[in-house]
Amino acid sequence: MKFIITITRDEDGMFIAECPSIPGCVSQGKTEEEAQRNVQDAIRESLIARSELGMPLTIATRQVDIAV
Repeated sequence: MKFIITITRDEDGMFIAECPSIPGCVSQGKTEEEAQRNVQDAIRESLIARSELGMPLTIATRQVDIAV
């Protein structure tokens, strides 16, 4: 499966990675690469947990156009 992730940098310099289509699926790392690896692990674990609990694996996300 393919997922979109976001990576931002916090005020302490840590990189925060999140998967918007899985609520609460967030991780971090000292580098962007580490944050990406960590969130990939978090995605795998989240999918397993959500499946075991009978929850939907993901929520709907959409891309919208906004004129600015």
